Amino acid sequence: MKKVALVTGGSRGIGFGIVKQLALLGFDLAINGIRPEESVEEIISAVKELGADVKYCQGNIALHEDRKRILSQVKEHFNRLHILVNNAGIAPAERRDILDATEESFDEVISVNLKGNYFLTQDAANWMIDQKRLDPEFDGCIINISSISATVASVIRGEYCISKAGVSMATQLFAVRLGEFDIPVYEIRPGVTQTDMTSGVKEKYDRLFANGLCVQNRWGQPEDVAKAVGALASGSFPYSTGQVFMVDGGLTIPRL
Repeated sequence: MKKVALVTGGSRGIGFGIVKQLALLGFDLAINGIRPEESVEEIISAVKELGADVKYCQGNIALHEDRKRILSQVKEHFNRLHILVNNAGIAPAERRDILDATEESFDEVISVNLKGNYFLTQDAANWMIDQKRLDPEFDGCIINISSISATVASVIRGEYCISKAGVSMATQLFAVRLGEFDIPVYEIRPGVTQTDMTSGVKEKYDRLFANGLCVQNRWGQPEDVAKAVGALASGSFPYSTGQVFMVDGGLTIPRL
């Protein structure tokens, strides 16, 4: 029986890259997104063509009832869950200096990127524990997609940076708590990655890359992150729970 992975925000950008990689590696997929199912039919078909059984689980992870419904749909369709990839995230609707940023923007970003991630992990972890108790051979893990913004300060999107720093601590907390069940929890920190989220700042980062922003002088691609997720989901790092995996082209290497 194939392993099942739930990927939040899996219908576009980095998430869709992760979904395709896991399908190629032989996983069945539960794909979460906020768009109606009819608007992602082409995406679902593309993943099915890679050999995966696919269930689309529409919902906003910031909302308690949506999180419950997402996991109940996974349970009803597959009756198992081995991998949770917490990828869903939003940027501030408007990049504003932290001296002018609004509470509304802060609440919105934190609710999706941190609160939703945290409590979906709580629910999924409890389900994984139940599966482990029923079957000692159960093999699962949780993978959090954070960002270099967990440690790299950007004063025009402080709420985003704080949300990703919180995800980093959540990774360590759940890694410690789930250690007794041998369920690893990992964090992947992408650098500047070319997706629809970064399309509005493409010219800015093109200039920064040209001036040596990264050691590897190019944009990150969703596939770069997806390959790291694939290695973790496949069990290549079983003794590395709580660790951070950088996928940033060397951006965060201190240089003179």
